[in-house]
Amino acid sequence: MKLRSLQIWLFGLLLLAAGQAGAVLDVTVTEGVSGAIPVAVTPFTWEGDGAPSEDVAQIVGANLARSGLFRVLGRERLAGAPAGPDDFLSEQWAAVGAEYLVMGRLRPEAERVLIEFHVFDVLANQRLGGFRIPVPPEMLRRGAHRVSDIVYEQITGDKGAFSARIAYVGVTGRGDDRRFTLEVADSDGADPRTLYRSSEPLMSPAWSPDGRHLVYVSFENRRSEIFRHNVETGARDRLASYPGINSAPAWAPDGKRLAMSLSRDGTPNIYIMDLDSGALTQLTRSNAIDTEPAWSADGESLYFTSDRAGSPQIYAMRLSGGSARRLTFEGSSAGAATVSPDGQSLVYVQGEGGELRIARLDLETRQVTLLTRGRFDKSPSFAPNGSMILYSTTERGRGILGSVSRDGRVHQRLAARTGEVREPAWSPL
Repeated sequence: MKLRSLQIWLFGLLLLAAGQAGAVLDVTVTEGVSGAIPVAVTPFTWEGDGAPSEDVAQIVGANLARSGLFRVLGRERLAGAPAGPDDFLSEQWAAVGAEYLVMGRLRPEAERVLIEFHVFDVLANQRLGGFRIPVPPEMLRRGAHRVSDIVYEQITGDKGAFSARIAYVGVTGRGDDRRFTLEVADSDGADPRTLYRSSEPLMSPAWSPDGRHLVYVSFENRRSEIFRHNVETGARDRLASYPGINSAPAWAPDGKRLAMSLSRDGTPNIYIMDLDSGALTQLTRSNAIDTEPAWSADGESLYFTSDRAGSPQIYAMRLSGGSARRLTFEGSSAGAATVSPDGQSLVYVQGEGGELRIARLDLETRQVTLLTRGRFDKSPSFAPNGSMILYSTTERGRGILGSVSRDGRVHQRLAARTGEVREPAWSPL
């Protein structure tokens, strides 16, 4: 693939990555685990005047249901149930079909709301734990996501990721009236916030390890440039605006370096930028197209896409030097690798027969597992606990987000109520 072809290919991806944002995403579990665990989540008692700003129990129940691992009992089945932990009777909850129980209360205090809740194993007739989370009143929804994380971990033994946020790119309008936006929302698609608007394409958002910044590619100046954006303050600065292509930014685990693909010397190669000094170090030196870098969990290696073998495939290369090692051999192409939080696997886009699907590569066994069944699935992003992968896909010609568990058993769709969404990136916790 020549440089001119790459430029056309990249711009084509930009057009396909267009989507509308600024609206709440509706999340639907399309395929879950058979025999999902039945859980009862009672309404949390409010011990103040009026009513709380959020239904914490409803958010917790919806989060657990979205994981695909749990079947949350309807509230009509919980009528008349005791709301206090001292009144817990395992027989009563087993009779309504619950294997686990979550109950709690909300107590307003000076400048905060205290969320107190308990998790019970009904079949074992024991309390797994009691917890208290103080939150500002305006952050009650965020507190509910934290409750969900704790409940998920108490039952499964794995960390939850409901407190994480997602970033995505969208567009409104058509033709010359298109307007691109960079959005951040809760993991359930609620509370979307527009960080930046542009009349030119935006793409490839990536979170800093501390969750305070996003980097992304913007064409606002009619050429690709890489920007850094403070999520809380809105401050942004331009990091890379070299001649040619500036693309595919990826944060190092230490948050001090950024890998990117630059064609400043002709052919796109992988560079590493020191964010304090702005100094560049060139990692790859080939006549092929090297792009889409992703850091290993230990920060000692980079994975990247290269067409040096004739078609795009994924390679690994240590920062200390040595030759690049090819990792993918199945399918006609492979690219857009992202690394699991534990560093043990990659998910990437596998091309075959004109279709793109999300695949997972076990880095130890080299076993490849196809995770999705769409025709145009791309832009995968791991949840910070490694349990799910967000990606872009289409449904009836409309761009939406999909989510799949790392074993391929749980599938979700995230669609804007109007328009389209694309280019997801899951934040750290």
